Amino acid sequence: MLSDPDESKYPAHILDALENIESLKLSGEHEKSISEAEKLLIEDPNCVAALEEIADNYVSLDKFDRAEKAAKRVLKLDKESYTGYYILGFLVSHQQKWEQAVEYLKKANALHPNNPEILRCLGWSTFNAGKRTQGIIVLERSLNLDPDNSLTLCDLGICYLQTKSFTKAVELLKKAMEIDPDNKRIQECYQAAKGFSERYSTLSFPAKKRTPQRKSFN
Repeated sequence: MLSDPDESKYPAHILDALENIESLKLSGEHEKSISEAEKLLIEDPNCVAALEEIADNYVSLDKFDRAEKAAKRVLKLDKESYTGYYILGFLVSHQQKWEQAVEYLKKANALHPNNPEILRCLGWSTFNAGKRTQGIIVLERSLNLDPDNSLTLCDLGICYLQTKSFTKAVELLKKAMEIDPDNKRIQECYQAAKGFSERYSTLSFPAKKRTPQRKSFN
């Protein structure tokens, strides 16, 4: 969960239950975490923190319809829930509805500035919405806040690859691969960036042994 439950809103036993729900989620026991959160909702149907946990767990399970339903319910109960806006932004970005994703994620960022995960998703969506320079700037901010985040490194590397900044792309994707060597997306993007970088270098700086006519360019 991006947000911490407001201790002033909940009694001690609810806070203890939320801590257990979060712990289950972080350990990958998503179904059990959802089940415990649903128990809290029976006691308190308006427990926003429990709904946020349910939505977050459903995202991890790739059950996006259920995650969306939970996130929208969160925002009906609390229009200041940046977690609710973040989850909706994340979900619509997966549908490549970039403008809508930016709208949700800007609201999340306004409510909770300088959260690296919100900024990562906002930067990626902004870039894909056509505002490339602005998207890269936001992703750089995210990386400054969390410099060893392999997902941010990968997203930023892809952005630099698409803008033909091949050296920078290779540098970022290489670091991402060192942090998360089993991530296939990162591996594929690194190989692509490396290939483009080598090809661009060959075209821009032909070897000395080549003939001065550069026949391959004709």
